[in-house]
Amino acid sequence: MRLIKTEFARFFALGFAGGALLVFGAMGLGTGHSLSDSVASPAEAATTY
Repeated sequence: MRLIKTEFARFFALGFAGGALLVFGAMGLGTGHSLSDSVASPAEAATTY
């Protein structure tokens, strides 16, 4: 009994996992920065006068 029976589902799962690794690798998760910092800059409060 196999976990994934059809070839399409198997290749879809492998492609999804490979694509996720490519995206995370391109974003540089190993650099020690937060994932949200690479997507958008941190919020800063505006000064009032």
